[in-house]
Formats: sequence, C-alpha cells, structure tokens
Amino acid sequence: MIVSVEIDLSESFKAYDVRGIVGATITAEAVEAIGAAFVDVLGLAGQDVLVGGDMRPSSPEFSAAFARGAAYRGANPKMLGLISTDELYFAAGSLNCAGVVFTASHNPAAYNGIKMAKAGAVPVSSDTGLYDIRDLAQSYLDEGLPVSTEAPEGAISELDVLADYSAYLRSLVDLSGIRPLKVVVDAGNGMGGLTTPAVLGDSILPGLPLEIIDLYFELDGTFPNHPANPLEPENLRDLQAAVIKHGADIGLAFDGDADRCFVIDELGDPVSPSAITALVAVREIARAQAAGETTPVIIHNLITSRAVPEAVSAAGGHPVVTRVGHSFIKAVMADEGAVFGGEHSAHYYFRDFYNADTGMLAAMHVLAALGQQETPLSEFAAEYEPYVSSGEINSEVEDKAGAVDRVLASYDGEPVEVSHMDGTTVKATDGSFWFNLRPSNTEPFLRFNGEAVDQKTMESIRDSVLNIVRNNA
Repeated sequence: MIVSVEIDLSESFKAYDVRGIVGATITAEAVEAIGAAFVDVLGLAGQDVLVGGDMRPSSPEFSAAFARGAAYRGANPKMLGLISTDELYFAAGSLNCAGVVFTASHNPAAYNGIKMAKAGAVPVSSDTGLYDIRDLAQSYLDEGLPVSTEAPEGAISELDVLADYSAYLRSLVDLSGIRPLKVVVDAGNGMGGLTTPAVLGDSILPGLPLEIIDLYFELDGTFPNHPANPLEPENLRDLQAAVIKHGADIGLAFDGDADRCFVIDELGDPVSPSAITALVAVREIARAQAAGETTPVIIHNLITSRAVPEAVSAAGGHPVVTRVGHSFIKAVMADEGAVFGGEHSAHYYFRDFYNADTGMLAAMHVLAALGQQETPLSEFAAEYEPYVSSGEINSEVEDKAGAVDRVLASYDGEPVEVSHMDGTTVKATDGSFWFNLRPSNTEPFLRFNGEAVDQKTMESIRDSVLNIVRNNA
C-alpha cells in the first residue's frame, strides 16, 4: 500500500511526458501511484501493460514500482527489461498494448521520467490523458490507493522484444545488397549500445555489409564520457574525430533513449536533420508510389528547411506542415495517412512504424541510400541542403510578445508574408529568406530559427532580428 509522500506531480508531468529529478520530484512511491492511475484512466484492468526502462540506475526500481501499481489495479504488466523508446513503440504497436518506458532521454544522470503510449503506439500527452493520470496519481499519493478493486490483482511476467524489433526493422529496409560501409556509431552510453548491435550487427540476425566501429556502447546511465544529447555540437566531437581517424563513410549518434539519430558525413561534418528528412522522404515516396499510392503525404514541422517541401513536391509527394512537437506530428500523420514525417530535432516518424518516431529506422534509410550509390555522403547530402540555416538561437526575453511586435514593426511595408502557426514566421515573398520566432512555454526564451539562400543573407537577417529581440536595435 502506498503511503503519502510530499511529492507534487505537477513538477514532473510535462506536456508530452514525465521528467523529474530522482528522489526529489520523482520517486518509487510516486511511480507506483502513476502505474495505478495509468491503468484506471486508460481503462486497462484485465489487459496487458508493457513496462520497460533505459540504462539509468533508477529505471529498474521505477519499472518494478510501476508494475506493482498497475497490477494492483488489475492490469497484467509485461516486463520488457532494458529497452529503447522506439522498442516500446514497436511493442505497443505490434502487440496492440499500452505501455511505458522509463527514460529521461538526453537529460543528465540525476533525471528520470516516463514516456507513455496507448495501444497501437498512440501517444499519451496532456491533451490525451496525461494530466488526468497525473491528477489521479496525485490523489492516490495523498490519500492512498482504494482498498477494493473491480478486477482481481494482475500477474506480472517478462517479455523480450529485442529480436522481434530488430527483425521488423530489417524487414522495412533491406541493407543486404548495399556496398560495404564503414560506420562509426556513438551510443553515448545510452540504449543505442543495445539496439545497434542487434539491428545492424550479427548478434541476432545474419550480418550486413557494415563494419561497425563502436563508441561508448557500455550501458551507463551516469554518462561517463559525454551527455547523451547529440543536439549539442560539443557532444559530437568524439564521433567526428573517430570518423576522420578511421576513414569511415558515415557517423551515427543516438541520444540516451535512442529515439533520435544524428548523422555525420565522411568529412566529419554534421548533416542537418532537414536534409535527412528530405532524403528519407524521397525514399518513402518512391516506395509508396511503387505500392500504388499516387501522391504520398509527408509531414514536416514549420522550422525544417524549405528544401524539405521542395524535395517532397519534386518527388511527387504532398508536403504538409505542422507545429513543432511529436504529439502534433503523430496526430497529423494519422489524420493524413502520411507515409513519413520529420522534425528539425532529428525525430523521424514512419507510418510503417505505427506513426511513431525511431532513430534506428531513419539511420537504416540513410545507410541504404548511401550504400546504393558511390557518391560520398558529403556530396550526396548536399543535394538536400541548398540553403543556409541559422540553427536554433535562444534569447532570454521577459516580454516575448513585445519583442515579436518590434520585429514585425521593422518589416512593416516590406515584401514579406507573416504566419502565426506556432509562433511567428516571416517569409520574404521572393523566397530569399524566412525566420521563425517561437516563445518557450516553460522558460523566458524566445527561439529564433532562420534560413536564407546564402550565408550573407542569413547572417544579415539573423543579426538584425536578434538585435531587435534583445533590445539592441
């Protein structure tokens, strides 16, 4: 029975998942209550519930606590053990079960959290039950679990999905006939250290024409080598150096829970997630058209490169833009029947993967595309990067709306178009540049993303907008 503890779950429940500091804002007692509430809110009594976790030291304890709470409320927890986030999505989709994975993704070692999915890998977000789970779990923490339950207590069992996950991914992308490739993979001591050998190696299935050079495959949730966040350039340094040292064809970097993948070319330079989105989109369009679809739909968020919708249209697909955030992408993927979706943050979504995101499947597409021709990755990827991007730049601003108004006033009368989908986007009517300003919901930051036809134009737009935003104009 849960005893009352001084935990405020609103501190760890975010819009799309749960993230907290172990022992402070997320504890085993809280997790047990969350497990019970997960079953009650989603009506899972009598059903199987999938439970897995990443390599963080607290994940086994939290997985066990969640299972206790879920079983108490009548569900039958299936313990998946060590899994990546996309393994959970695979299991939830292929088994048509709801489930959770304990992970804090790229956050530091002191953190842990929960990503949740309904049956079919449908996401659980603030709009689809996450806050209801939070509120009910809070009441269970404060008042204790009800003594009686309509369903008998469930049974806890174990289930290993790694082999099925690996076989399924290999069924979606055939790498057996590509030219030999030397691939450096930086798992960052995260779950990519488990999934990469299973999918790209020969530990479970017959080997592929890939020479894998591993960096930091040891599962260690204290992250002794570098943070498992490839979005930060500093965390790519070891991978870049290893690609050059070994004369590799490509480098891959996974974040802590391995649902995102970043790509390095043979020169040690990053390939933008927008270029990867365009590259994979073209492949998925061709595959869908070969299966009889006339105009396959591709989803991209509004701050991916303009090259993405251009490449999609040129390949005969239909680009659909959406807001930033995986819940928006997944919802539009389902509504539109889209074959693929990509974000600037290196999240890649596939219809054949239950509309969920998987860094490994995106990496396999890149390996297949690279291995089916002789051009080095730097030249091949350049076809999908015709524009110059600023990257995301944060400015600490208290009056975010006022800063945006000042920027818009500076373009009054200029030949631009303004959109207010997800922040404010300003596009030059001659196509020479665009930029977006998005306020953070949780921090005093205004986020700038911009793109232009050349470096000089991009720098000019970037500097002038940031000067205005930061009150230096």
